[in-house]
Amino acid sequence: MDLAHVDMTLPQLAALAAALGWASGMRLYAVVFLTGAAGYLGWVTLPAGLQLLQHPLVLGASGLMVAVEFFADKIPGLDTLWDAVHTFIRIPAGAALAAGVFGGDQASWAVVAGLMGGALAATAHTAKATTRAAVNTSPEPFSNIGLSLLGDAAVPLLLWLAWEHPFVFWPLLALGIVLALVLIVVLLRFLRALVRRFLPAAPSATA
Repeated sequence: MDLAHVDMTLPQLAALAAALGWASGMRLYAVVFLTGAAGYLGWVTLPAGLQLLQHPLVLGASGLMVAVEFFADKIPGLDTLWDAVHTFIRIPAGAALAAGVFGGDQASWAVVAGLMGGALAATAHTAKATTRAAVNTSPEPFSNIGLSLLGDAAVPLLLWLAWEHPFVFWPLLALGIVLALVLIVVLLRFLRALVRRFLPAAPSATA
């Protein structure tokens, strides 16, 4: 379906806002670049609040950061540092992108979308960061690279589903949220146990 000349319906807008928020928690720069490139190439008509993403300067900057993140995310240790730094970038950016779907003409929906986008970005980011930190406890690099490639593939798929098949996107997002929450709880317990195992026991107080 070519959306270049079709006004997006509310379910499509809501799905796009949710996809931008969730995917930003995993690959913010890929989200910005792919969304902007789709608008620039005329594959879709971006909402007014997102049309800045298709500016050549924004495309150039986001494309460069996509390349940097692609390699940084596949190096054990560096990926965890990258995730830690981007805790302060992905979540507000996910909220801003989701709000931009509705723009200033629909302020109430923009606020709701921004809150939703920020929460989804935070959930996806936390699940990603804890998963990669847990995987980094293994000395072999292949699982790390495999998970990174899975994230690379998931972002364009989520954005495509939000544009083309919003009613398919929503149950998949719900499943992703449930899995993310389970991963966060399980892996945080695993990492805490690992830290307790390797930290020296505190000396007991003597009388």
